[in-house]
Amino acid sequence: MQRHFLFSINEFYHSYNRGTDKRIIFNSPSDYQRFIVLLYLCNGKVPIIFRELLEDDFFTLDRGETLVDIGAYCLMPNHFHLLVREKIDGGISAFMKKILTAYSMYFNKKYNRTGSLFEGTFKARHASNDTQLKYLFSYIHLNPAKLVDSNWKTNIQANPRKLFDYINRYPYSSFPDYRGAERKEKAILNKTTFPCYFETKKDVLRSITEWLDYPISKD
Repeated sequence: MQRHFLFSINEFYHSYNRGTDKRIIFNSPSDYQRFIVLLYLCNGKVPIIFRELLEDDFFTLDRGETLVDIGAYCLMPNHFHLLVREKIDGGISAFMKKILTAYSMYFNKKYNRTGSLFEGTFKARHASNDTQLKYLFSYIHLNPAKLVDSNWKTNIQANPRKLFDYINRYPYSSFPDYRGAERKEKAILNKTTFPCYFETKKDVLRSITEWLDYPISKD
């Protein structure tokens, strides 16, 4: 769905895009990691020169005032999903322009290609109520299940345990940060500006298992 609206401050949006002609945009773990680092570095008003940074600087660098609040994300081989809050006027548009430009430049240089990498600028949907917003956390974090079974929603023989285990181990989403994993990538998120739907680890797991029809342990 193309954007036909203006972003409003303090409102929440599902932002997403995919490779042009559905092409693969993440060919290797280092590609995924570059985009994840850019989720942090591009979310700020201070210009960043990537080549001047040390690896340990990535998630501790002072970016200045952030442009958006990020509540969830997931990277897939040919597309990505973000759940963002418009923090300042024009913040989402500025952030998306920065990250798509920076990643396209990296990708084209690495793979010796030219031209557009993504389909247009980006797409977005407004999460206009609490039900939609809560659903988006599950929807975004459930995406890796498609890499196990592209038809898992309709496949009556789908293995819920296998799907859950894959999602639980998938490193290119914010799900590990919600289930309590200690990793540097948690600096990308600003959970405090989003409604607190997950008060416990079990609430986080249930946001996935209920859709997979897979019961979680009572322990």
